[in-house]
Order: sequence, then C-alpha cells, then structure tokens
Amino acid sequence: MKIVIASDSFKGSLTSVEVAQAATRSIKAVYPDCEVVAVNVADGGEGTVEAVVEALGGEIVRCTVSDPLGRPIQARYGIAGKKAIIEMAAASGIPLLQPAERNPWMTSTYGTGEMIMDAIQRGCSQFLVGIGGSATNDAGTGMLQALGFKFYDFNGKEIIDCRGGRLQDIADLDDSCVPEAVRKAEFVVACDVDTPFCGPEGAAPVFAPQKGADAEMVARLDAGMTSFAHVIENKYGINIVPVAGAGAAGGMGGAFRAFLDAKLQRGIEMVLDSIDFNAIIQDADLIITGEGKIDFQTAKGKTAAGVLARAKQQGIPVVAIGGCVEMCESVEQMGFAGIYPISEKKVPLEVAMRPDVATVNVEKTIERILPYFYRNI
Repeated sequence: MKIVIASDSFKGSLTSVEVAQAATRSIKAVYPDCEVVAVNVADGGEGTVEAVVEALGGEIVRCTVSDPLGRPIQARYGIAGKKAIIEMAAASGIPLLQPAERNPWMTSTYGTGEMIMDAIQRGCSQFLVGIGGSATNDAGTGMLQALGFKFYDFNGKEIIDCRGGRLQDIADLDDSCVPEAVRKAEFVVACDVDTPFCGPEGAAPVFAPQKGADAEMVARLDAGMTSFAHVIENKYGINIVPVAGAGAAGGMGGAFRAFLDAKLQRGIEMVLDSIDFNAIIQDADLIITGEGKIDFQTAKGKTAAGVLARAKQQGIPVVAIGGCVEMCESVEQMGFAGIYPISEKKVPLEVAMRPDVATVNVEKTIERILPYFYRNI
C-alpha cells in the first residue's frame, strides 16, 4: 500500500512538514509496511518557499534589499538548482510596514526586483514567484527598475523613484539596459485572483484601500494605472488591461506578464508542477491532504482542491483533514473520499491551535480513519 501525504500548513499552528511528520507516524504505527511519501505543498502564499525548497532539496538564502519604503532589510528566498522560489512579500509585503506607514502612493516593489537580481547573480534562470500580501500599487515599476528598465516622464527626464504615485508621470520607457540573463529567464507567477489591471474592478479600487489608500488616492492610483497601460500598449502592443490577474498585487501580475513574458498560474498549480506532483502520486492508493480551515474557500483553488484535482486524473481517492471544517455545498460536491476535522468544536480555538495539541489531533485523526480506507482499497 502506498499513501501520499500532501498537506498545506495549518496556519498559526503546524507547518506542512509538521503535519506530514505527524501523519507519517500514525500511518506507520497502524501499518508498518505501508509506503509513505510525504510531500510539502502550499498554495503560493505563506509557506510556499519552504514547501518547494524542501520538496526539491534546495536551500534558503538571504540578501539585503529595500523594503516598500526603501529601507534596507534582510529578505529570504529559496534556491533549488537553477530555480529560485520567491515570495514578493519578503521584500514588498504589507507586514513589513507599521499601520501608519501603509501608503500605496509611496510604496515600491523595488526590493522584489533586487531579490530577483540577487538570484540571477547566483545563477538562477527559472523563477517561481508568489505575489500575495503586497503593500504596493506601483504596477511593478519598482521591480522593473531594479531589473534594468528605465522610465521617463513627459519632459523626457528619467524617473528614479518608481512607486505608485509616479505612474501617472510615466510617458515612455527603455529596456535596452536590461541584462540578457533577465531577458532569458523564465517566470511563473502564482496568481489566484482574476483582477484586471485597472478600471472599476482593477487593482487600485479592489486592493489599494487595504494598503492604506483613501477614496481620492484610489482614484489617482487607478488613473495612473490606466495611463501606464497605454504606455505598455504603445511600447509592446499588449493590451494588459483585461488580462485576468494583471491587477494582482497592485499590478505586479501585469508587469510580469507584459515585461517578462511570465506565465500567470494558480498558486497550487505552480507548486504542484514545480515538484512534479503527478509523477509522485503515481501508483498511490490514497492521498491525505489538509489545511487549517476547510470551507467554501477551499473549493476556489486552495491547496486541498489542487491536490484533489490531480488525484482525480489518476483515479486516486483523497482524504482531507482540517484544523476546523465548515461544510457547505461547494465543498460537499468536490469529491473527497472523506473530510475530517482534527479537533472537537467544544475545544477553545487557542487550545486547539497549540502545536502540541494539533500534532496529537492529527495523529489521532489519521489513526481513527485509516482502517476504513485500508479495508476499502
């Protein structure tokens, strides 16, 4: 019998690795001869770097970059062979700012570009990039500037401080100084929203308020995004406005697509492709997946949904466990062989989320449900 464990982290409680370790102990305790394959997975957000690096046998590296307001910080990312695994939040994320500092008119993605350049200098040519949790709405111009792109205002003067508030000033751009290594690099970007670049449902109206923008700033940022979209179309002949996901992370999705020919992909799909998940699960009799909370959002493309979709292609049953489970029609229709909460509702959340308690609960849940599936395989 072969069982694959492919669970996301239980945020605030257990990492993907810790969930897999607990599940493995339980399986081996019940069926010592069972082949257990533990795979660390994530959906492109928090924990993605660690999950992919662990799965690919890579390493975590650090470099000094600029935070969203230009201050030097230490950022970490992963390297596995020629592949770099980056979360833009490590350099350009909203958690790096105090609430009073959040201002998408002033923030920049320059630090994310510095991370990419650091990876290129270390020999990387393939990039997996998660763009969740940004503090920015600069349409990726800060990142692009760090990669060698130059932007000019209507007077032909170079703009040296690319940020959200300078988008409306961009009249032209020059990519002749972009290093060949950047041009040849391959980018896959985890993008789980369909937000267009600009307009009423675009980056600024949808996300900028969460980053500190008031109504007036939102309108000005959107005008800047619209103006910059025209510059992109004039330069490259690409209408980036309606591209699904172009507005993700304040226009970062559009920047990657238009300037770096990136592939925008659901986060879990990016991760599963990067670790060759289809090959890992071949001949598996059962897959165990999970995440901190299983609810209506699970069906919208989170880790458990991605694992289930791949398993269905090979006819492998999937069991899902969750820190808590809120069943709804969309989850019931997904097709899991079983969905199980690891803790009882009467247990206080702060107790259930303690790592020691959650570990024991994972172990007990797996030991309880495994005999049923073993008999039916």
